[in-house]
Amino acid sequence: MKIKEKSSKSNFKKNKRIVIACIMLILLIIIGIFAPLIAPTDPIEQDLSNILQTPNGKHLFGTDQFGRDIFSRIIYGIRISIVEICISIGFAFVIGVLLGLITGYYGGRIDLIIISFLDILAAFPGIILAILIIAVLGPSLINMLIAISIFSIPTFGRLARNSTISLKNKEFVIAAKAIGVNDRNIMFKHIFKNLFTPLLVQVSLTAGGVILTAASLSFLGLGAQPPTPEWGVMIGQGRNFIGIAPHLCLFPGLAISYIVLAFIFLGDGLRDYLDPNLKNKM
Repeated sequence: MKIKEKSSKSNFKKNKRIVIACIMLILLIIIGIFAPLIAPTDPIEQDLSNILQTPNGKHLFGTDQFGRDIFSRIIYGIRISIVEICISIGFAFVIGVLLGLITGYYGGRIDLIIISFLDILAAFPGIILAILIIAVLGPSLINMLIAISIFSIPTFGRLARNSTISLKNKEFVIAAKAIGVNDRNIMFKHIFKNLFTPLLVQVSLTAGGVILTAASLSFLGLGAQPPTPEWGVMIGQGRNFIGIAPHLCLFPGLAISYIVLAFIFLGDGLRDYLDPNLKNKM
């Protein structure tokens, strides 16, 4: 048993993508937590005497059109990005997995109704559906997160449904039914435990998409609103000065690329590590 645990840990450490992703994300979280201590200036306070400065010793990433320190705004933007991921994926995960478990376990008319609802949501491109929802609710950070959550529900719902269908006829589920375990306990204490691995991988892969979508909507003025230090907002405001001050868009763009790349590494690494077929080939 100890040999298996040691080999499992060693395989985990050998997966370079997971290690790199964890280092990247931990570093990002630490910087976000200690943003007030790391950021040299207030991310919102304007200083019109220092507008559009190029990167220098005082302002590492330069300043924007209002004299605000871009480095400070990017650091505080980490907090907003973490909130976007947690709220959007958290809501979509709970609703999607719940619907997937119910429709996959019971089937029949319930399955037809729920899967039709998920198909309708999935029929719209995510960004288009988000724009429609925000057009109804109004542009704001909260409404943007609601919109992203709604169009992410089918991703988790379909995954949970398909996995539940394949698991509900397994021996351990049949045995649980035979000894009188109720449906709720079977779904959440038996089936859900076996869904956790693929769902964990999906969360990692979806997180990068959430950041890109949130940045895109904020860039269009449909998400976070100025002067919020959100990376999409920063790129949206900086695009008018791209010719004379490209650093206004460059550094927020690099921050978005950094976090998306980290979650791609994490998702791919977890998939390789947790998939038994891939592990046997390693």
